[in-house]
Amino acid sequence: MTKVPALILASASPRRLGLLQQIGLEPDHLMPADIDETPNKLETPRALALRLARGKAEAVRSIVAQSEDLADSVVLAADTVVAVGRRCLPKAEMTDQALACLSLLSGRGHRVFTGVAVIAPDGKLRSKVVETRVRFKRLSRKDIDEYMASGEWRGKAGGYAIQGLAGSFVVKLVGSYPSVVGLPLSETVTLLSAAGYPVHKDWSTSAS
Repeated sequence: MTKVPALILASASPRRLGLLQQIGLEPDHLMPADIDETPNKLETPRALALRLARGKAEAVRSIVAQSEDLADSVVLAADTVVAVGRRCLPKAEMTDQALACLSLLSGRGHRVFTGVAVIAPDGKLRSKVVETRVRFKRLSRKDIDEYMASGEWRGKAGGYAIQGLAGSFVVKLVGSYPSVVGLPLSETVTLLSAAGYPVHKDWSTSAS
């Protein structure tokens, strides 16, 4: 019987973990990658999302490659970038950052790029960027103030979480909803399958 490789998620994001669990995938290990996420000069949002996803996967792969138990693992990493034009919005940590993001996104469209990278046990890296277009309604000062008070924006790309309260701001979405949350599921499954990971192995026991 072929041994199933361990699946390592190179992220501490509960949203990405929840999305994987939704489709019956339970990572064997969570190993968040610590890399510099500063955009390069003139780097496009799409290129940034792809570079960071690959960088996170490679950083974790370099660690597990030295482990006798984990060397044959499949490593999955992702990164999400929210952009207005060519401008990459920050992962808001401070109040002024979130206020600036929400004010900018109010009443206009923006793009969300999520890069996904998978490294197979043989070391081959496969990656993909998924682009989704999102439009917010025009936000009142009350909308912004009350969302800021919720604290939900903290640590989120573009200063909002579409799967939470800010879902009420969205008037249009073209593309992948789970990608905006943090992980495009169809593309992730395709990459994992190409890396030799049996993505449907637990489906027969997952129905409730």
